[in-house]
Amino acid sequence: MRNSINQEVLLELDNVSQYFRLSRDKVLKAVDQISFKIHKGETVGLVGESGCGKTTTGRTILKLYTPDTGHIYYKGKDIFSFNHEEDKRYRKEAQMIFQNPHASLNPRMTVKDIIGTGLRIHNIVKQNEIDDRIEVLLRQVGLNKDHMSRFPHEFSGGQKQRIGIARALSVDPDFIVCDEPISALDVSIQAQVLNMLKDLQRKRDLTYLFIAHDLSVVKYISDRIIVMYLGTIVEEAEAEELYRNPQHPYTKVLLSSIPTADPEQAKKKRRLVVQGEVGSPINPTDSCRFAGRCPNAEKRCHEELPPLCEISPEHKVACFKVNQYFSPWQSQ
Repeated sequence: MRNSINQEVLLELDNVSQYFRLSRDKVLKAVDQISFKIHKGETVGLVGESGCGKTTTGRTILKLYTPDTGHIYYKGKDIFSFNHEEDKRYRKEAQMIFQNPHASLNPRMTVKDIIGTGLRIHNIVKQNEIDDRIEVLLRQVGLNKDHMSRFPHEFSGGQKQRIGIARALSVDPDFIVCDEPISALDVSIQAQVLNMLKDLQRKRDLTYLFIAHDLSVVKYISDRIIVMYLGTIVEEAEAEELYRNPQHPYTKVLLSSIPTADPEQAKKKRRLVVQGEVGSPINPTDSCRFAGRCPNAEKRCHEELPPLCEISPEHKVACFKVNQYFSPWQSQ
């Protein structure tokens, strides 16, 4: 899949951290020194259990938070150094599809107002062309012009998410953060929305950061996958490579937890179980975040934070034991 993707780097995170001070001596490290790149036209899946920092990463990319350390580059320029015009252009080109379609739509606004707001703010079309543009957007997401005058409470969850997608598309973005866009939907609707997102990406040359916890969904839509655990990146690889050859102990646990539809295959499948509770992101030590639950943890794992090292082309792992085994490929 990557062969058809432009190798131009659209977005880059360099040593980004996002901390929240809870009190004088307590700091919640939601995102801690992460770095990765997103190429134009690709879909990067960001996975991990609840509380690992996925959504915080997406919100920081969209400037809803200001990072405590590091830089975020969009088309080669730090987004926090933008002037007014550059900032307005970035907020047009980078959009978000929110996780909860029920809470992300203003209940006092009609569909026409919800989708039309961005069109008016950014002067996308002339005033007398707004209705026609909204009608086109609604058709693209599987709705029609009769829905324009309705309010959010008149729609199902799947329809509300389609409205949210139309709103994101209304300003002709280049990059969209999809923050678990199907997790609140019925299973029967999820596939429809995923296929629609893939179709829209192809037609509009979109780039996605797809945040999710369902690994089977992430594999279906992603070109590359980044695995997070308690604010840090533990593994990064192309989708097929990650599923075929997972290396980090946490990634292996996640993959083993994917349900298997075939009862016979399910009986044969080896499920990995880790002991202990998920650690706290409040005042964590500078050591491997997974060390307390990892069956392979050594003394060093409890004392140092393993760097994210390349063990093979485009496959990176943050694990001392794995990196030592693949030492010929090691690079920081």
